[in-house]
Amino acid sequence: MLAVVFLWLGHVVAISFIEAPLKFRAPGVTVPIGLGIGRLVFRALNIVESVLALVLVVLFAVGPVRPAVVNSVGIAVLALVVQLVFVRPRLSRRTNRVVAGEDLPRSRGHLLYVLFEIVKAAALIVGGVLLISGA
Repeated sequence: MLAVVFLWLGHVVAISFIEAPLKFRAPGVTVPIGLGIGRLVFRALNIVESVLALVLVVLFAVGPVRPAVVNSVGIAVLALVVQLVFVRPRLSRRTNRVVAGEDLPRSRGHLLYVLFEIVKAAALIVGGVLLISGA
């Protein structure tokens, strides 16, 4: 469980908080190109996250787990579900428009996605610390 929690956290930190903002600083990367890359990278990230979340749910179902761990990791799973069901579809539609050449203002949807990434990362940190401490 501990390994899965921190593996998931590592993916979120590496992609959402390091790769995503840095790609737009690379020479020659325009907003449409960066969004196109981001769409591919985040699709892959969300698949990996979904698999890791499913593994954790299975592990929770078969083994004894303290309620505090289930609650904290459950928050991360819920944040992922909200991102996949509500936030990403809107972002994808907007990204399609920008990649097609439409000039749009900055997106608040991206800020909402980042907010859920912060919630997810914090919940995974708490869950991991609880697993380590045995509390």
